Amino acid sequence: MSTSDVGHPWATQVLRLTHRLRQWDARHRWVLDAGGVLLIFLMFGAPDIGEHQDGDGPPIAWTDRSLPEMLLLQAALLLPLYWRRRAPFVAFHAVIAVFIVQWAAGIMFRADVAVLVALYNLVLHGSLRHLPRAAPALLAAYVVVVVRLSGTIGVWDAMFGLAVFGTAAVALGLAVRLRRAQLAALRDRAVQLEIERDQRSLLAAATERTRVAREMHDIVGHSLSVIVTLADGGAYAADTAPARSKEALQLIGDTGRRSLAELRRMLGVLREQTDEPDLSPQPGIADLDPLCQRVRAAGPRVEYQSSGDLQALDAGVQLAAYRIVQEALTNTLKHAGPSTDVHLALRIDGDRLRITVRDNGLAVRRGVPGHGLIGMRERAAMYGGTVTAGPAPGGGWSVEADLSLSESDPA
Repeated sequence: MSTSDVGHPWATQVLRLTHRLRQWDARHRWVLDAGGVLLIFLMFGAPDIGEHQDGDGPPIAWTDRSLPEMLLLQAALLLPLYWRRRAPFVAFHAVIAVFIVQWAAGIMFRADVAVLVALYNLVLHGSLRHLPRAAPALLAAYVVVVVRLSGTIGVWDAMFGLAVFGTAAVALGLAVRLRRAQLAALRDRAVQLEIERDQRSLLAAATERTRVAREMHDIVGHSLSVIVTLADGGAYAADTAPARSKEALQLIGDTGRRSLAELRRMLGVLREQTDEPDLSPQPGIADLDPLCQRVRAAGPRVEYQSSGDLQALDAGVQLAAYRIVQEALTNTLKHAGPSTDVHLALRIDGDRLRITVRDNGLAVRRGVPGHGLIGMRERAAMYGGTVTAGPAPGGGWSVEADLSLSESDPA
């Protein structure tokens, strides 16, 4: 199974099944430990005992032993395998010690396969740094077996056979160990991918909510500033010019309805249910004229100039420019008052869009930048630009923004 197969349904099912088996084994570890010992006894130990009871003598042993002695030797040989996974180093040396004593006494059992099982588990579960420590005991057993078999099948045949069986056990243990390490790496990778996917979703949601909050700040801040200014002017003109007061009330209603519609559209993004999307277009350069008219209705005299093909700009750049101008005009209403002259200019200068909003009101602003100025700078930074705000030469306040129109500029 390669890394590219992780997403395959079959591979996913295998990983899930393996994970469940490991979880079950972790809760019932003794079952597999004891079951393995019992299985080896039934397959290799029981036949020796059966042949002994039949009276034929152990055909693969040089020295006949009584049944209790055979049971004792086989128990000493097989029982350490119960700890083959939890303490593989200790289990291996316990089995190899009994094996050496047994062969030194001239006894050979089918259950001697326990040495290969212990060696396999030592390679599979033991520390790789400790494997060389098992070499002396393994070499001692190798020499004893070769000496005992040399008179029967020859020295070289005995050496070759033992080397084959030992190499097979070590190779199988290494293969399974590497396979398990690969599967563990694949599981960790799958978990990491799920975590990264969830983090991307959360980050996208947080980014979207930040964008919506910024839009709502611009909408609410501008609309409330216009409404407050119109309300103050309408209250002042209620006695002297009722017509102007009525006009102010109508403008307040229009501004409130327009703002409410924009807020509904923005809040729709935050809904958890999948409603039909609102496909109302975002404001752009074309909406600057109506914006200036609303601000003029509140009192300030706004002069709007533009140069270049502004309508051909990217929709995102147009939205950023609109919000920057909206926030700058809102700050003019809040800080300079209705009796103010405002000069608004947008021009394309090569691959840059330059925005200037300047008023002649009192240059009195808060010392700490508010959310509006921070929002303007964030919008400009999205398009590789900057925003500067401060007192204008000759009095008043100036806001200058510089946005990149080149796609190569990093956001």
